[in-house]
Amino acid sequence: MTSNSLIYGHRGVPVKFPENSLAGFAYAIGHQIDGLEFDVHLTKDRVPVIMHDEEINRTTDGMGRIADYTYAELRQFTLANGEPVPSLKELLDLVSGEPVHLNLEFKTDKHYYQGIERIVLQLVQQADLVYPVVFSSFNLRSLERSHAIDPRQKYAFLTSAKLGDPEGFAVAEHLEGLHLEHYQDVQHVSERVWTVDDPDDLRDLFSKQVSAVITDNFELAREVRAAV
Repeated sequence: MTSNSLIYGHRGVPVKFPENSLAGFAYAIGHQIDGLEFDVHLTKDRVPVIMHDEEINRTTDGMGRIADYTYAELRQFTLANGEPVPSLKELLDLVSGEPVHLNLEFKTDKHYYQGIERIVLQLVQQADLVYPVVFSSFNLRSLERSHAIDPRQKYAFLTSAKLGDPEGFAVAEHLEGLHLEHYQDVQHVSERVWTVDDPDDLRDLFSKQVSAVITDNFELAREVRAAV
């Protein structure tokens, strides 16, 4: 049996490059990854940038909150490989015309950035992308706002909880997909499972034909998928 599950690189390829770095994204694209998962915040002057945390402390040589820096100020700090914090525009330019799926996570569950949904949707609409972007968030309100702005896009709810009625929930919330930390038997809705790095877990999910797995090591996942 050949698995049709896609493989998304979780924040790029963090086993080889700093997470959410352009170098990692470029490597993944150059090695024919199926998709990229990444996180978006807004700077003080409302520029979408890619980083997981609300603060820059863990992944750069700086300190403080993204929301407290302008884009120009934020660019003074660097990731572990010397790159500045990438903007969403830089990543969209990098994937321009490339057959790569994108999963853009609105990081609005701890700090809400006013207007982030409209700013990001407009930027994505201007990009030359091969596939529709999947927009995800732990913040259901961000997905609701996004759907009100552009109901044509794909929206997915991120959760670590077990959902009682996943299909009914997805229909009620206009969701194309559910991004789950644990597998559930979900029908009629895209199911993308995060963050899966264990070969046995990968093998199990591929055999169950989930829509996608999100992993730190896409090359390992690809080897496992090929053997299923």
